[in-house]
Amino acid sequence: MTIITPDSRGSAGASKPRVLLTYLKRDRLALAAAIFLAILVLAALLGPWLVGDAASRLGLRQRNLAPFAFEHGWIYFLGADTLGRPVLARLIVGAQNTLGIAAAAVFTSMLIGGTLGLVAGYSERWYSHLILRLADVVMSFPSLLLALIVLYTLGPSITNLVVVLAITRMPIYLRTARAEVLELRERMFVSAARSMGAGPARILLRHIAPLVLPTLVTISAIDFATVILSESALSFLGLGIQPPDFTWGAMVANGRGYLATAWWIAFWPGLAIMLTTLSLNILSNWARTVADPQQRWRLQTLRKAAR
Repeated sequence: MTIITPDSRGSAGASKPRVLLTYLKRDRLALAAAIFLAILVLAALLGPWLVGDAASRLGLRQRNLAPFAFEHGWIYFLGADTLGRPVLARLIVGAQNTLGIAAAAVFTSMLIGGTLGLVAGYSERWYSHLILRLADVVMSFPSLLLALIVLYTLGPSITNLVVVLAITRMPIYLRTARAEVLELRERMFVSAARSMGAGPARILLRHIAPLVLPTLVTISAIDFATVILSESALSFLGLGIQPPDFTWGAMVANGRGYLATAWWIAFWPGLAIMLTTLSLNILSNWARTVADPQQRWRLQTLRKAAR
């Protein structure tokens, strides 16, 4: 249901994306975060095609080249690492790897955890209790420690990294979906569907899952920043993606021994990690404010203050 506020009464027929864009413009901090994330996604998608093999091509004459210089071209604007590879090009390629791994892990954890949560919330049989106990076992271990143990045992690879990150984040979606289903299964429309002969699978997929999905998507947006930090920590410890591939965390690890002489090697990827996670948290807080009618007045206050 769309709530018509005094400043949006004239555009009551506007589409939902347009209304969301209007609320986004009222919060300048959220707008800046959204613009940064949009540029980051475009760079991750199109950047590797633009920079070509510059991220892996050695240039020993440019070893430890300082940033903010155009003598060797715009690609060296952020400096070069110990092997003469431009930091800017490696940031762009590393963004594709970092965001790709985080997106795959979040999607896998949301899919598996959400499905198990639907089953555990709707059914009252023994396997629903077994699912909850498995989630408790996973949550009883520190996520980073569990990831270290699994990756050290199975070996570091992209597949193992995605699986480990998905398993450690899965209980969040499982418990959220279960809590939503426990409330929804008592609604009148579920009883009506059951009285008309609909089976449990049809009720879950056609009636309950569409109502639970928006909550899981919101959580996934918030959890995306946590997964990026976890992946960066594992790559920093050498248990993430392996050379010749790299992520921002691996770039920070490569530059930690040169902080006194070539600080830019580790500084720029670390700054990229910080700005990405900060932007995701700011945008998720804005989305939570927009979704809550009791908190939406804050955006109206921001607009009046801007006037």
